Amino acid sequence: MSKTIEFYFDFSSPYGYLASLRIQEIADKHQRTVDWQPILLGAIFKVSGQAPLTTFPLKGDYAIMDFQRSAREVELPYSHPKNFPIATVAAARSIWWMKEHTDSTIQAKTGDLVQAYFKAYYVDGKDISDADVVLDVAAAQGIDKDTLSIALQEPSVKDRLKLAVNAAIEKKVFGSPMMIVDGESFWGNDRIEQLDRWLSRGGW
Repeated sequence: MSKTIEFYFDFSSPYGYLASLRIQEIADKHQRTVDWQPILLGAIFKVSGQAPLTTFPLKGDYAIMDFQRSAREVELPYSHPKNFPIATVAAARSIWWMKEHTDSTIQAKTGDLVQAYFKAYYVDGKDISDADVVLDVAAAQGIDKDTLSIALQEPSVKDRLKLAVNAAIEKKVFGSPMMIVDGESFWGNDRIEQLDRWLSRGGW
């Protein structure tokens, strides 16, 4: 069995943000590593027929309220972005570039950059759909801005994100966050505790 928790997320997912701040503790508890898997929900929604929660009448207002309430429950900062949802292509590409970089010191910063992008969007109110903002956030984490700027335009990096989205669809990933452990899928921030119990009990 793999000793990872595959963590699928879109940076434009508030529940993905909240779960991202809690998943590492569970991974550490069960001696696993978090495999950060940035995806694009827009591409997945074309397959699943879904749409962002906030685009639905009635449900949209509830969703925004629940984002905020869910954050308060676990005492995490959250400020609903003025521009929401957004395209997160540049941020997602940069994470895939880091994950598979030949320099292990850059690879090691992947989780920190994931958290930095989420914080920039949901706490600091920065528009991470803007590639310049993405580069600035990455630079603050010690990533060379010019190198990353070039990488984001490389066909291989663009293709890697496309492959990741297709691979996620093949694994029946349809939302954010979605966590897979040993082939078992858990969807949603509200399944974090169930995931913990599953790992503690060895399944049921």
